[in-house]
Amino acid sequence: MPRDLTPTLLVATAQPQAPLVSAAAPREILVLSWAAPFNWLHLGWQDLMAHPGTSLFYGLPFWCMALVLHGLFHTEPEYVMPLVSGCLLAGPFVAMGLHDMSRRREQGQAADFMASLTCWKPHLRSLGLLVGLLVVLELMWGRVSLVMLALFFDTGLPTSAGLIEAAVNVDNLDFVAAFVASTSIFALLVFTVLVVSIPMVLDRETDALTAAIISAEVVSLNTGVMLLWGAMIVAMTILSLLLPLALGLLVAGPLLGHASWHSYKASVRWP
Repeated sequence: MPRDLTPTLLVATAQPQAPLVSAAAPREILVLSWAAPFNWLHLGWQDLMAHPGTSLFYGLPFWCMALVLHGLFHTEPEYVMPLVSGCLLAGPFVAMGLHDMSRRREQGQAADFMASLTCWKPHLRSLGLLVGLLVVLELMWGRVSLVMLALFFDTGLPTSAGLIEAAVNVDNLDFVAAFVASTSIFALLVFTVLVVSIPMVLDRETDALTAAIISAEVVSLNTGVMLLWGAMIVAMTILSLLLPLALGLLVAGPLLGHASWHSYKASVRWP
């Protein structure tokens, strides 16, 4: 081998492979158009129709949660808040299965039902921290609600029927306004933390704190569009609950899960 070629060959063979991009790498928060949420629903619907059986299977947990909460609210309202905490624990795991299906379809891979059922396992720590944050926010909201009930109802905590009657009474508009305002604030906090963080954990193996911060950055840069997206989620959920036996959640739950994946992909760009 000629002597003058040796250094060149050594450099070529010793050249390292391109490093993997870490979850903490610089990212670009994209500016969204007002049409973006409608496009996410359109893409989510395409995902649902591509795998209707699996998607509707993931709609079953959302539907069951609604039925149980509805039953408890009318029979044992004191157990509603603990059950809501349980739903917050289960919800991210259900949604991640839908995100995994959308991710595979986006990448041109075949759907894998069993893989979608267990896709949360490698990200259990980050998911656990996000769920813990959700539970803390929910408990804070529960405490604020109890304080308001104690302030406005000095005769004791009302039953579910009494609460509904108070809500429609024009003499209790101050209570209704305070309750709606506090609920909206906590709902906005939850939405800000979660709107793109869970699909990000699946896609980038991002830690919970980074995912929550980036999710807040997305909402900060695209406040109007993301509030529209949140309003669409609330509207679809309420309309689904108004159908007989809340059967609409069998479709609305998976549709929003798929669409949430596309909201993340449209909002954050990684190098």
